[in-house]
Amino acid sequence: MRPVAAGLAVVLGALLAPTEAALAQAPAAPRWCDLLPRPANAALERVKVESDWFEVYRVSEGVFAFVEPRQFQEAISYLILGSERALMFDTGMGLFPLRVVAERLTALPVDVLNSHTHFDHVGGNAEFDRVLALDTAYTRANARGFAHADVAGEVEPGSFCGGVPQGLDAASYHTRPWKATRLVADGERIDLGSRVLEVFHVPGHTPDAIALLDRTHGLLWTGDSYYDGAIWLYVPETDLDAYERSMARLATLVPELRRLLPAHNTASAEPRRILQARDAIRQVRAGAVKGSAESGGRLVFPFDGFSILTSRRLLEGKKGSDNSGGTGLTTWP
Repeated sequence: MRPVAAGLAVVLGALLAPTEAALAQAPAAPRWCDLLPRPANAALERVKVESDWFEVYRVSEGVFAFVEPRQFQEAISYLILGSERALMFDTGMGLFPLRVVAERLTALPVDVLNSHTHFDHVGGNAEFDRVLALDTAYTRANARGFAHADVAGEVEPGSFCGGVPQGLDAASYHTRPWKATRLVADGERIDLGSRVLEVFHVPGHTPDAIALLDRTHGLLWTGDSYYDGAIWLYVPETDLDAYERSMARLATLVPELRRLLPAHNTASAEPRRILQARDAIRQVRAGAVKGSAESGGRLVFPFDGFSILTSRRLLEGKKGSDNSGGTGLTTWP
């Protein structure tokens, strides 16, 4: 999740590592739209689907990325096919139906598993009959859904390319409650038939963050633990100690990886980015790199192709976030 009010969404969706100066000089138009399609996505095979909202790309054989580029989060969900079952890894914003699009690509029964339970990853969960989830208090709380008041900033006109899309009732947008029908845990292997996925509990961004590994094909779904962009590590549920440990754990997988499949912006990234992110968070916490100050006590630290966005409070070892800058940033839950 990248929780931000629409006023900042106009800018933050456009920039990989936003700074206070950039915010001050940014034009009113949502500049991230001018960057579409992202080069990493344009290099993939586009799959035609009957949807005006989702752009679908074939990432690998039997793996499809569902991209929502016209909303500033640029959320990405993945349909992963086996020979007997399919898995939907994340379900996006919930702005438009997802299941009907997925079922046009496969007749297999589809289970859902979320990289974590921020609103922009569970929006379509309620459309599916079978949802897998970690057994954490944080997960159970978010399964109750997010009310319109919590997510209203996500559907203001400036949050979209070209304004609010036709057919969306922005005034009542919310995410529906959903229920886990099966619990999973760290180290669990999900057998889809001819494809086995391994669950890695990687807390830090949230307490229930996971990564998903297809060891045979060298694919790692990273959720929000890594993506090409400003990685959000400042909200109350963020744990920098846990994030640093999780990135170190994922780094051990890099020698056997062929591709990362992140949950925002680009549906493909180089495995070396995990090593860079591991080193980046260590440098940030050690005070070895200089960040740029933003309102609300936040600091952004730019690196090659991504940035770390965290807060002074967390770097000082304090819990929670400081939104005293009055930016309207939303925190969860």
